[in-house]
Amino acid sequence: MTSTAILDVGGLHWATSGAVVESALARRPGVTSVQANAVNQTATVVYDPQVTSVAELSGWVRDCGFHCAGRSVPDHVCEPMSEPVHAGGHPAGQAHGGHDGHPSGGAGGHPHGQAGQPSPHDVMGHGGHGGMSMQAMVADMRNRFLVALVLSIPIMLFSPMGRDMLGFRLPAPFGLRDDVFSLLLSLPVIFYSSWIFFDGAWRALRARTLDMMVLVAVAIGAGWLYSVVVTLTGGGEVFYEAASVLATFVLLGHWFEMRARGGANEAIRTLLELAPPMAVVVRDGEPVEVPTAEVVAGDLLLIRPGAKIPVDGTVEDGASEVDESMVTGESLPVSKAVGSEVIGASINTTGTLRVRATKVGSDTVLAQIVAMVQEAQNSKAPGQRLADRAAFWLVLVALLGGTATFLVWWGVGAGVQAALLFAITVVVITCPDALGLATPTAIMVGTGLGAKRGVLFKNATALETSARIDTVVMDKTGTLTKGEPEVTDLVVEGIGEEELLTVVAAVERESEHPLAAAIVRYATERGAAPAALTGFRNVPGHGATATVAGRRVAVGNRKLMIEEGVEFGALMSRRDELASSGRTAVLVAVDGRGVGVIALADAARETSAAAVAALHDLDVQVVMLSGDNQATAERIAGQLGIDTVIADVLPGDKAAKIAELQAQGKKVAMVGDGVNDAPA
Repeated sequence: MTSTAILDVGGLHWATSGAVVESALARRPGVTSVQANAVNQTATVVYDPQVTSVAELSGWVRDCGFHCAGRSVPDHVCEPMSEPVHAGGHPAGQAHGGHDGHPSGGAGGHPHGQAGQPSPHDVMGHGGHGGMSMQAMVADMRNRFLVALVLSIPIMLFSPMGRDMLGFRLPAPFGLRDDVFSLLLSLPVIFYSSWIFFDGAWRALRARTLDMMVLVAVAIGAGWLYSVVVTLTGGGEVFYEAASVLATFVLLGHWFEMRARGGANEAIRTLLELAPPMAVVVRDGEPVEVPTAEVVAGDLLLIRPGAKIPVDGTVEDGASEVDESMVTGESLPVSKAVGSEVIGASINTTGTLRVRATKVGSDTVLAQIVAMVQEAQNSKAPGQRLADRAAFWLVLVALLGGTATFLVWWGVGAGVQAALLFAITVVVITCPDALGLATPTAIMVGTGLGAKRGVLFKNATALETSARIDTVVMDKTGTLTKGEPEVTDLVVEGIGEEELLTVVAAVERESEHPLAAAIVRYATERGAAPAALTGFRNVPGHGATATVAGRRVAVGNRKLMIEEGVEFGALMSRRDELASSGRTAVLVAVDGRGVGVIALADAARETSAAAVAALHDLDVQVVMLSGDNQATAERIAGQLGIDTVIADVLPGDKAAKIAELQAQGKKVAMVGDGVNDAPA
């Protein structure tokens, strides 16, 4: 049986760097397949856990010169070097370790990260951009480019080309020869700015593969080394300006490329880090705050009102309403009681819960969504796999072509200088990096304009494919709708509307429930006067009661009214009608008599109908995809003019629904705002 791990791999400067990691890992025992992605600095590895482990895979990545801290999950969710934690909280394939108690205030008994921890040298990484965040990598590439640019200008001016073409006539300072002065200026360009090329070429050769780094390193290194030899043996025609300018333009192109991919990647990573960094665990009867990464299956967690639930689990005590919208797409809070399942990263809104952790670390729903996103990003289309295979042969042909060019020109009587110049020219021209300024620039401009309009492109392929889209799938909650409830209907019987709103608002002002805030807002907008109350009682999962102006008022669901012994008669039929249309119906009783029904729903955004109409004008089909029930989804779809509705979709199934549409030959774009939408 195989397992899949998403490894965080630092130092993948550009697309072909991924081939080095793939080549190095593919030859290792127990590894079934590898797909590396330089855009998000990760690698998806399918491996046999009986033969190898995440720690060993990470070590192999570091052996070939890249930084690897282990699994690519937020550090506060799971210790990156740990194996997947299964039932009982122990790494797969490992013996049951000591977990007999939880010393107060400590993490004792938690088998997290003791084995396989990276050394300080490993954490620092190996040359290049090892261990840096994407933001730091962009800054580092910018600094390398600026150093090369500043020094390339005087190198060009004091070169034969600068003297002849630009008419520059000033002598080199300190009485130095032009070539000696250029040599001194070129040292930072070669040993700082260009070092990533030589480092990357060495990594590729160690991994027994060829990539664009090899071509750039050969082109820059050959010209510079030849020039050094000429300078040290008495002077002559040199290529310092060619090596420096080439390095400058390649660095500029890849600085642009990193900026283009870095912004979107960091934004997505920030979005996914929803789990709280700390959790409150009950140990020896006392609540103790510990890092979420140290929580193991079986721990009892205390979840206070307003707190995020750190891991997946089962409620053992308490009742509350939980906001799962960011994970499941459900627009309204979900009632939780003893025995209910809760999802990590969801928000506890009202009561206090005690939750037994069942899934932690990389096994949680949130971590699985993160993994699904990363696997989708790392997957390669057939054309991309063909291009990756062709890249090796392209580099080989370029090197052989450069060598043949040198030998032919030298053989027909040209000098070493001319032959080497032609050879370097062939290598540079056949290297895509020499012409690579146009593509990164186009990507940067396109993605930059998209970002200003709230659109993040995952990669250049997505940018190109967007022109052929014929189907747009939209998430409902928070995308087509406001993502918050509002009152849609008010049914009153035996009491004035203003009077009902006054007593209901008085009760709901004391409640923390999201529906309560919507009702209070509605009552205030209609001029309901504030009223004093006494004896407020919150009934978690049911509603609330209080005495307002001497009258007993109950506001809540059917279960609360049964407890209160209230009959609603014809109002109950109206309540059922509203509920069947996708609304949440709140019952109101005064002095033991049913007097009203308040219906709430997630309302459509003011701009949604216009957006759908604009897409229809472009002959683009619009599909609504929602985790809500069919009635709720169809109500919003009817308001917006959307014909196709796919409802009751679980978070993990959204990507599959998109794949079904793609299998029909459609070019699909997915629009969503929640983490549950990210894999799709």
